[in-house]
Amino acid sequence: MTSPASPPITAAILVIGDEILSGRTKDRNIGTIAEYCTAIGIDLRQVRIVPDEAEEIVEAVNALRARYTYLFTTGGIGPTHDDITADCVAAAFGVTIDVDPRAKAMLLERHKPEDLNEARLRMARIPAGADLIANPISKAPGFRIGNVFVMAGVPAIMQAMLDQIGPTLDTGARVLSETIEAGTLPEGHYASALAEIAKAHASVSIGSYPSMTPQGFANRIVVRGKDSEAVDRARIEVDRLVAGLRNGTAG
Repeated sequence: MTSPASPPITAAILVIGDEILSGRTKDRNIGTIAEYCTAIGIDLRQVRIVPDEAEEIVEAVNALRARYTYLFTTGGIGPTHDDITADCVAAAFGVTIDVDPRAKAMLLERHKPEDLNEARLRMARIPAGADLIANPISKAPGFRIGNVFVMAGVPAIMQAMLDQIGPTLDTGARVLSETIEAGTLPEGHYASALAEIAKAHASVSIGSYPSMTPQGFANRIVVRGKDSEAVDRARIEVDRLVAGLRNGTAG
């Protein structure tokens, strides 16, 4: 476990699939991974969505794995011709890829040997040197190579794989969050003053988030940071700002 002063543990997500870009499939994995990372102190810094095109996937894998502590990919490891993620990751790392006996054994836990056809065997093709990520649902594994975790696109299977790899991840200082209810105060009434508070408390993140609640429109101001004292100091100033506006005494 790191301290707030330690370098952050960072991550990116690479979502692979034409079906996501076309809108046919609505992604649910980004939010799941983001929440998971936040809970264990990993800063999710970037999300990319790329089509089922080898050049795009290889470029994205190499760019993101070089920049962040971890890269999580979802999608493209099924049995069909357009499931090319494993091949692309192998190309990005410059290693060979073939049917892995360990992965084949996992598939045989679900399928009879005579049913393990060429299409299903595609799901056992693993880049050389990779570790497998167990899949308790459908048995076809994901894998880890270097700092890249390759997982399924099906949300339930991705979640199961994420649960498998979670204990192996380095964790950082967790993000603390304080919410100040601004109610029906329009953002325009406090935007300038809030920007000044944010400038004075550069070690924390301050955001304003309008929403519709069962009671109607409302604004919430959220203060986030890894240093509890810094978060508290900023929250106190935001509280004063909101209270002053409500009472008509804010400058």
